[in-house]
Amino acid sequence: MAKTPFDITLRDRELSLVLLDIIESTAFVQQAGRVRAAKWLQYHDRLARNLIYRFNGREIDRSDGFLLSFEQPIDALNFALQYQRTVPQKTKLQARIGVHTGLVVEVQQDELMVGLGAKGIELEGVAKNIAARVMSLCQQGQVLITKVTMSKIKNRTNAYTPKGTRFACVGLYKFKGVREAYEVYAVGESIESLQPPPDSDKVKRLGGPKYIKSRARDRKVKEWIYWFFWKFAFLVGLYWVYLIGYVFIHKPSRTLFGLYGYEWIDRIVKMIQRL
Repeated sequence: MAKTPFDITLRDRELSLVLLDIIESTAFVQQAGRVRAAKWLQYHDRLARNLIYRFNGREIDRSDGFLLSFEQPIDALNFALQYQRTVPQKTKLQARIGVHTGLVVEVQQDELMVGLGAKGIELEGVAKNIAARVMSLCQQGQVLITKVTMSKIKNRTNAYTPKGTRFACVGLYKFKGVREAYEVYAVGESIESLQPPPDSDKVKRLGGPKYIKSRARDRKVKEWIYWFFWKFAFLVGLYWVYLIGYVFIHKPSRTLFGLYGYEWIDRIVKMIQRL
């Protein structure tokens, strides 16, 4: 702990940072109007803050979303997952969430600065920028975390973690302004939420899987239905190809269906039989 000449308290802390961004919030305000939009955004914030409190989080800042900190990485993850499965359904506002765990400098402002409008607690450090970059990668409804966070929550899920939660490494990404590249993981309950995100203006994808497949043991009823449908459709397609091919190659079948003028097929078949 150190004191600056301006009586600001600083200390190093390892925290899990959550960046939550409401997608197309400006368009929503323009469409809904400022009064109606303000009411819905306040409703959204109350729902989000209830989850922040439930998972022992701390609100650091708010704009078109939230900057949050958690002492336990699993609490940060559980907040993100529970938010995505409950809040958008109630508010119709979609969000993206990035999570990163790292060292930050916690700044505690003095009472004078707080009285002038400063936040009581502020966070500084590259970890905050990395969390923001991870969030910027997210697609609608997605939760992305860095390998650092993944390593701290692996095999440590608890009763608050939604059943059926799946993890997938979606690639190696280089963040603008950060020296090293970071492995990024997607966390969710559906195969759609685990798909690798493309590059963004501030993040370059260096490599990784093009598509995340659902493992048999993880498939839900809806996914099994799709799986069987496409397998069945493929087999039906093969059958029709065989049936049509047989009709054209077999002369009596062509005659039966009234198909004439295909004698050249018979010549090709005879040539093949002679080989």
